[in-house]
Amino acid sequence: MDLMASLQDSIGQELAWQIPLYEQFHRHPELGLAEHETSAAAADNLVRSGFDVRRFGGTGVVGVLANGAGPCVLSLADMDALPVAEATGAPFASTVPGVMHACGHDLHVVALLGAARYLAGHRDGWRGTYVVLFQPAEETAAGSRAMLDDGLAAGIPRPDVALAQHVMPTEAGTIGTTPGPILSAGDSVRIIVHGRGAHGSMPHKSVDPVVLAASIVLRLQTVVSRETRPGEFAVLTIGSVNAGATANIIPDRAELLLNLRTYNMAVRSQMLAAIERIVRGECAAAGSPRQPEFEYYDQYPLTSNDPEANARGTAAFTTTFGADAVYRTAPQTASEDFSRIPDAFGAPYVYWVVGSVPRETYRQAVAAGTVDTDIPANHSPFFLPAVDPTLRVATQAQAAAALAYLGAGAS
Repeated sequence: MDLMASLQDSIGQELAWQIPLYEQFHRHPELGLAEHETSAAAADNLVRSGFDVRRFGGTGVVGVLANGAGPCVLSLADMDALPVAEATGAPFASTVPGVMHACGHDLHVVALLGAARYLAGHRDGWRGTYVVLFQPAEETAAGSRAMLDDGLAAGIPRPDVALAQHVMPTEAGTIGTTPGPILSAGDSVRIIVHGRGAHGSMPHKSVDPVVLAASIVLRLQTVVSRETRPGEFAVLTIGSVNAGATANIIPDRAELLLNLRTYNMAVRSQMLAAIERIVRGECAAAGSPRQPEFEYYDQYPLTSNDPEANARGTAAFTTTFGADAVYRTAPQTASEDFSRIPDAFGAPYVYWVVGSVPRETYRQAVAAGTVDTDIPANHSPFFLPAVDPTLRVATQAQAAAALAYLGAGAS
């Protein structure tokens, strides 16, 4: 039985139960490592589809469906919401104050559940083992690590390939793929610099950390512009500077919060070294009484697609959706912790993007040159995928990518 050929029609029929479940998840968003209702609903759906359900990392859920000899495919969806107050006005908008699914993870969950139910109901058309993984806390880069620390690598079959996707503010009905880097590595850095406090009327008695922090901010602007090779991608953002609490007191410390994005690990190392060198140098120049402190957190690995796996997935998408719907995407500057899981198994992986903006809306914005201003991006309080066709396409994409491996073993 050729499941790939019947994928569009068969999965389109699943929307009758998928859309209400998606709206349920959207109304009741849960932050990272607290996805209790979402996790329970995913597990319940998997049990009813015949999967062997296992739990890792608190709210992480894995379903395993063995169907004879053949390859093992791992498909992943993230579950967590964001601390964002929703402003979409949707009839199924978040009922949790200050929390919403502003990144589409609710749709990711429902799409993977749809693919899981489809493959479970058509076991005569594929052979092997299908593993579906619902990961918590992607937004804080903690979820994949929590599952691995809880024994994931030893607790599930070793995958031959791993698959994941993300909805993006591009044209609905389209799939974007690329070999090599598709999402940047991400690092956040908390820096504390020390001064000597004094009365505001007696600055000569101080080492002013506010002036020190200002010098550091200006000097850090040269890391990308003067220390990174032209044409090499790098982003360095100083997102927060905090010092003092009142006008007439010179404080004794300042805090800076930085964020880096890179596609190349050598560039990443170079940037981190430059940041520490500049901060230490400015502190020495200011006469800081103590060495600065550095804390690295919310660190995301580079997501870099295996060329062969990407080619196989792209071919499956082209067969399913047509060549006009599949394009080569530029690498995205966002980050994701998905790759830690296949890396723990030494398995290749492919990660792709799914468009979520109604076709005419997107094309009009492209024609007007207003995509960046008129199309809400992920993490915006206005971000809301067009449920159809986005959910249908995302479900079909997960199933098609899995069948590119599992369907080859069917009799």
